[in-house]
Amino acid sequence: MFKRDVYAIRDLIMRNLRVQGLETPLLQKRLVDAWPQVAGPLIARYTVDTAIRNQTLWVRLSNPALRADLSMRRQEFVCRLNEHVGSQIITDIRFC
Repeated sequence: MFKRDVYAIRDLIMRNLRVQGLETPLLQKRLVDAWPQVAGPLIARYTVDTAIRNQTLWVRLSNPALRADLSMRRQEFVCRLNEHVGSQIITDIRFC
């Protein structure tokens, strides 16, 4: 009798995505989708648009006072967002 290698389905899917070059875009999409949950409902209400370019999350806000306040807390959001996704996807956040 032979021994079979048993893998979790999640590991098999992630390995397949990595081979096809789709793992990073998938994680980026998850991070952008997680912004309202991580930032909270008040901040999400003033968020107009989010996008990732060159490992930087660009968040467009409609309130200038909130933009100034969040700029001081951006490293906290970088850590929380990367933690939420489970991988180092972004290194900085820019509020515009």
